[in-house]
Amino acid sequence: MTDLRRVGTNPDFWYPVAVSRRLRPGRVLGTAFAGERIALYRGRSGAVHALEDRCAHRQVPLSMGVVEGETLLCCYHAWAYRGDGRISRIPYLSKGDGRPPRGVRAYPVREAYGLVFVFPGDPDKAAVTALPELPAFGSPQYKTMTFSRTVHCHYSFMHENLLDMNHQFLHRGVVGKLRPELLEYRTGARSVEARYLFTHAGGKRNRSAGLLAAEGIGGSPSRDVMTIRTAYPYQTLDLVPENAERPAFCLWAAYVPEDAEQRTCHAYGLLMIEKPGVPGALHLAWPFIRRFTERVFAEDRMAVEAEQRAWEEQGEDRNHEVFPLILDVRDVLRSNGVPLGPGDATDSPASHEGRASASGCHAAEPATPVSEMPPVELPDG
Repeated sequence: MTDLRRVGTNPDFWYPVAVSRRLRPGRVLGTAFAGERIALYRGRSGAVHALEDRCAHRQVPLSMGVVEGETLLCCYHAWAYRGDGRISRIPYLSKGDGRPPRGVRAYPVREAYGLVFVFPGDPDKAAVTALPELPAFGSPQYKTMTFSRTVHCHYSFMHENLLDMNHQFLHRGVVGKLRPELLEYRTGARSVEARYLFTHAGGKRNRSAGLLAAEGIGGSPSRDVMTIRTAYPYQTLDLVPENAERPAFCLWAAYVPEDAEQRTCHAYGLLMIEKPGVPGALHLAWPFIRRFTERVFAEDRMAVEAEQRAWEEQGEDRNHEVFPLILDVRDVLRSNGVPLGPGDATDSPASHEGRASASGCHAAEPATPVSEMPPVELPDG
């Protein structure tokens, strides 16, 4: 069986690569997907464009460039690129010169949920591939907290960490003693979903944890049902307190590989928190909730990065997993992924339905001096 940590994430999906508010008009931002460097820029109209991060002339990164209207100028010789990647202008090009290259690759790009998404795979598939659906985002009943962090591990470790709630001992200093009980789970060709019942069994619990669980100012404990789902390539988590009609909070996460070996990923998260009945209460609690979530994430990052270091030291995956749920999600990630190198081989996407779950559910030179050359505009195409 192929080592999962040598399986790459499938590029034929929409992946977040930046937070929208960090890309102001007239600005350029460098980002990456699995070793492919991408230059994002926002033109005068407000539209975002995504280009291969290299100038076709001298290979200088376009992310070092300057935005002029809707075009991106390389910082070196001011070769100008349109949003479709075509070169529109070379300032010193003479009519008698040879024709320059057509340009660089442009990526399909969309903005949603305060994030910039690119489609790094087959561009013909972008129009028929949907963005993730997040009904709680933008709802007047919820307020959203955005996360953007680099984690030095293979993306699969992140999927396992969130889905396997048996690691609550790691967070004992902030959530106290939590007893998770797996109620059921189901596995399909591209998804794994698990439902846990959480009971607080003592110990000191951070107050923000109670606020997230909608316990209110009084802090009365409740039993919570948590549903976690890996729907390739994204993850979601919903927590519904006992006797509640809707989730106290919903989490959506994506883990975007940055390097070609995919041993580092960028985790993007949207935490949508239900607003309490008391106006302004959530606004006051916001800094404390942020601090709590950052601490929990820091503990998770410590663990998954330690797993990645062990894999690198051992040169292989020596995990001895006994939890069927995690074995199933590994199958989903492996079968939907792509080979990382010529020596690796994985199943084609969705080639099998995954293992049966324990619950039984499936579902030349210039002619004239450079200084005398008039600028030449390059036509489309």
